[in-house]
Amino acid sequence: AGADVAGALLVTGGLMLGIYAVVGMEEHGRLSARTLGFGALALALLAGFLIRQATAKAPLMPLRILRSRGVSGANLVQVLMVAALFAFQFLLALYLQRVLGYGAAQTGFAMLPAAVVIGVVSLGVSARLNVRFGERRVLLAGLVLLVALLGLLTRLPVRADYVTDLLPVMLLAAGFGLALPALTTLGMSGAGQRDAGLASGVFNTTQQIGMALGVAVLSTLAASRTGDLLAGGADRAEALTGGYRLAFTAGTGLLAAALVVAFLVLREPRRTA
Repeated sequence: AGADVAGALLVTGGLMLGIYAVVGMEEHGRLSARTLGFGALALALLAGFLIRQATAKAPLMPLRILRSRGVSGANLVQVLMVAALFAFQFLLALYLQRVLGYGAAQTGFAMLPAAVVIGVVSLGVSARLNVRFGERRVLLAGLVLLVALLGLLTRLPVRADYVTDLLPVMLLAAGFGLALPALTTLGMSGAGQRDAGLASGVFNTTQQIGMALGVAVLSTLAASRTGDLLAGGADRAEALTGGYRLAFTAGTGLLAAALVVAFLVLREPRRTA
């Protein structure tokens, strides 16, 4: 049927310029001509993409996919969830190295429990829980654990003890192993058979968008807060920790929003005999 080259260029350009505008906010200012200009151009390109999808003969992303409550709701939950969690991984690694003085290897080992529990839960536990309790309940339980994870980090001390302050956070990452498989099932179940491949592509794309936006926005927020604290006379460790705390607070808000959307919008998929 042909390739929607124009649509691909519009959506890729819009997303890249939007993230570029966010990343430059700390250096150039939120209301600078650069930030507002690139932000406006990004919005214009994304609006052009939507118009293109509504009018093209062979659109890259037929807009009918967004009329599905399951597909649109699951993708929104994923953007919010992934934005918070990938920023958490990035910022916590910075905290371990820049505040606690960990080396690269120490940082990797310190974060290893999170990777282990996510792998164990997603591969060995989540499928059985989904069958027994349903994907929606498992997703909500996973999001509750993730809200608790980032909620603990909003009170992150300057001189944290790994066992008492950080290890519980790593173990709560099991919520991601519960949430993502359940969310994938809920998102894919909302698409018809002819749109299964499209729904999968959209789901993978929103995951990448959430990762990029989360790191860009929350790291910029942390850096701005750190700069303000340094200007106010705080020492480097206190200023850095204060910036990370603010970013983790914003991430907690994103996860709470994801929990609300999942509760209000998503429904259990219909089972076939």
